[in-house]
This record gives sequence, structure tokens and C-alpha cells, in this order.
Amino acid sequence: MPWTGKDTRVPGVQGRQLAQGKSHPRKRLYRSRAHSNPLNDSHFPVPAHPQDFDWATYYPAFFGGASASHDEAAPSTSAGAATASTSAAAPADAAAPPAGSAEQPLVRFADVGCGFGGLLIRLSPLYPDTLMVGMELRDRVTEYVKERIAALRREEPGKYDNVSCIRTNAQKYLPNYFAKGQLQKLFFLFPDPHFKKANHRRRIINTTLLDEYAYILAVGGIIYTITDVQELGDWMRDKLESHPLFERISDDELAADPAANLLETATEEGQKVARNGGKTWRSVYRRIAST
Repeated sequence: MPWTGKDTRVPGVQGRQLAQGKSHPRKRLYRSRAHSNPLNDSHFPVPAHPQDFDWATYYPAFFGGASASHDEAAPSTSAGAATASTSAAAPADAAAPPAGSAEQPLVRFADVGCGFGGLLIRLSPLYPDTLMVGMELRDRVTEYVKERIAALRREEPGKYDNVSCIRTNAQKYLPNYFAKGQLQKLFFLFPDPHFKKANHRRRIINTTLLDEYAYILAVGGIIYTITDVQELGDWMRDKLESHPLFERISDDELAADPAANLLETATEEGQKVARNGGKTWRSVYRRIAST
């Protein structure tokens, strides 16, 4: 039976408290492996096209509904779509409506491999009118982020309605969720280094995937990367630098960017690096028009 999007394995008192809306999720109950292999086949629903995905259940306050549980949200397609190829599913020229159009609200920020949701929680009050989504492959971690957001919405009504999280494989299916030029910001914070040379093809920043990121980013949109592994930092910088549709943003310009100032400290991984006195390597690039 395909995974339905709802995980009921939260044990004991914590599970009862969450069900009654009395508790924040405890991270230790949602622990998972550090990373998942993005090349493995997964069993969860994936939309065939961006317009097929029902975002209203994730952001009810922005679609005229009351804030609801994330467990109600699910793509409108079956799990069988998860085996379809990205290139076949992505529409060739389906550009997103411009920001501020009369059409339905669109997700504009995506945190790929969002982990426990730290960046989303920090970004939410900075951009309260912007829909943003975390995309995470690990099911237990995804459930934690959903419960965390739901708890914050209950505690502070009217806040955190613009953030959500979905379980998916962003390395395979990003164009299935986002139309051409839809995103304004795309985050890759502390991704899996995949140290072995044979596994470099699994890295989330590579030449082929940068073509996809350029497709879903609007001209002027920004891609943010950071890592505590120098070799990976050099790799991501070099791949971005050599791509014709991205240009580096200077440190002076980034100093005025609220999102860029969160890269080192917002995520749990970044906080761990800081506690241990580690170094980080940041590369931030802007999507430019083709010549």
C-alpha cells in the first residue's frame, strides 16, 4: 500500500498531546537517518504537473479557509505518478503567473532538504505574505516539521500560515511542483556531501540540476547554498560559476539580504557547526536572463 502522507507512529503521551493540540513535537521522537539516497525509488504521491497539486490544504489561510492540519494535505495524483520521469511530467512552457496577479497564491520560496524546519520558521515572520515550502525526503523528519508548524499556528493564530512542508524527492520532482519562473528564492543549506567520487552524481548541486533550478527560478531569483565541507563548498561555487544563467551576488549586497543573514544560524545543522567552532562556505547566485 502506498504511503498516504500521514505517519501515526508518534508514541505514548506525546502522541496523545499532539492529537489534543497541547504539545510541540519532541525532536527525539522523530529521529531519522542523517540522509536518504535521492536515487532510490520512493513511494509517495507526486503531481504530474504543478497545477495538479492542491496547495490550499497546506496554506488554508491564504486560500480563504481556516488553518488546518497538515495531515489533510495531499497531492491530487496517485502514488504511481512518483515513478514518472521529471522531464516527461514538466510542462514545456508553463510560466507562473506574476506576483500579485488575481490568480491563486503561489509558493515563492523553497527550502530543499529543509531538515527540522529551522529556516522556514525564521523566514516566516520576515516575509509574512510570501508562501514558502520545505521539501524533505525523510518521512519522520517531514512529520516533525508539519507538527511543529501546526503547534506554532495554534499558539499564535495568524502567524506561520505562510509556511508548510511536503515529503518529496526534490532531486527528481521539482518541476512537478513549480512552474517556469515561479520561485524567487531556492535554498540548499548543509546538503549531503556525498564524499565518494562515485556518489558525486547524487549531489544536489550539479550541472544538470542547475538547469532545472534555472527553469523554476524567476529572472532575478536567488539560489542560496552553504556547507561546512570545504570541498563541497568549492564544488557548488564552481558549478554555479560556470552556469550561464547564474551570476554571483557580492558579499556587500548580501549584507542587506535578510535571508542570506540566516544561512549560518537558522538551521539546526548550522547551529551545531557554530557550537563546534566550525567554518562554513557560502555561495549565493542570482538567476539572470539568457542572452
